[in-house]
Amino acid sequence: SRRTPVRILRDRHLIQPDDPLLLLKARVHEAEGQGRVGFALFQAARTPGPIFWIALAHDRDRLLPGALPDGVAERLHFVEARNETDLLWSIEEVLRARPVSLVVAEPEKPISLTAGRRLQLAAEAGQTTGLLLIREGRGSNAAETRWKCDPLPGPADSTRHRWMLNKNKKGTLGFHDVSWDGATAAF
Repeated sequence: SRRTPVRILRDRHLIQPDDPLLLLKARVHEAEGQGRVGFALFQAARTPGPIFWIALAHDRDRLLPGALPDGVAERLHFVEARNETDLLWSIEEVLRARPVSLVVAEPEKPISLTAGRRLQLAAEAGQTTGLLLIREGRGSNAAETRWKCDPLPGPADSTRHRWMLNKNKKGTLGFHDVSWDGATAAF
């Protein structure tokens, strides 16, 4: 009897990157914890191309251009949504836009499985990376990864963080203690 050779094809998402802090393209990820904005800025500093930050209009915590990492302010587009429905619509539309590299959004409410899946499909269609900055325990089962981001104790001017990958659909879990000064993409 003749046997057909078996070929093993690798899923492009299963390939482990050399960079453990790399967010996979064409997927939506989540970050929670006190350091989630710092994690998002770190990702923005190392992602080339246009960046969209989408927040609710009544949320008064705003990024100041002078406090952004080098090269981010020129590429950052800030979008204010009137309510949670508009926020989800905006995220989905921007994720579908091909020239966009990174979409960061700050939902107040938990993302349902259906809404999370819609965002994943939009990210795949636009080949865009999404990062949702969520409140603790409000993640979606549809997220590719979920990071818990907290500052670490240290001297008054410490830039130490612990970024813990506590959900990963296609890889291993773990944590990374990083020292990042918030100015460049280096850590």
